Amino acid sequence: MNLQARPLAGAYLLEPVPIVDHRGLFCRAWSSDLMGELGLETRIVHSNIGFSHRRGTLRGLHFQKPPHAEVKVLRCTRGAVFDVIADLRSDSATFRQWFGAELTADSRTAIYVPRGFAQGYLTLADDTEICYHTSHRYEKRSATGVRYDDPAFGIDWPIAIDVVAAKDRAWPDYAVPTETARAGEEGLTC
Repeated sequence: MNLQARPLAGAYLLEPVPIVDHRGLFCRAWSSDLMGELGLETRIVHSNIGFSHRRGTLRGLHFQKPPHAEVKVLRCTRGAVFDVIADLRSDSATFRQWFGAELTADSRTAIYVPRGFAQGYLTLADDTEICYHTSHRYEKRSATGVRYDDPAFGIDWPIAIDVVAAKDRAWPDYAVPTETARAGEEGLTC
């Protein structure tokens, strides 16, 4: 498995290195040792599956606020998605920047999403499935998001968005937290 650093600090693509023979292939999808050497989170608490019937379905951009902030590792297991991450860490050199990658079942590539990032994806094919792991359990009171079309990020989605949940359309415009707001919620980055 190769870990390829992305332009946003702490984000990686996890690219499997297949060993191919007459039976098919084998490749490593996860390596706690390799990821730990890079100082990345290796703890997995939940493993989730998402399925969308239609091409053009958008889910996200979601994240959990501290103290329940989570790392995600997402892979497309059927079809194809355009996965987007946005850096919400106000002290980061890549604050409010985004990165997108096409993940397909055929490529088997995954994306490592650090804490402090919002994440979402747009399906590029009908009947698409993703699998993702999180480093923290789901906490409803900490779950929130940023709007997929928020001008603060200017995300360039590759195809038309046809299906979006009402809650994902309704996130307010992103606002940088003030020092006063941060003082009341230690570690809050958005």
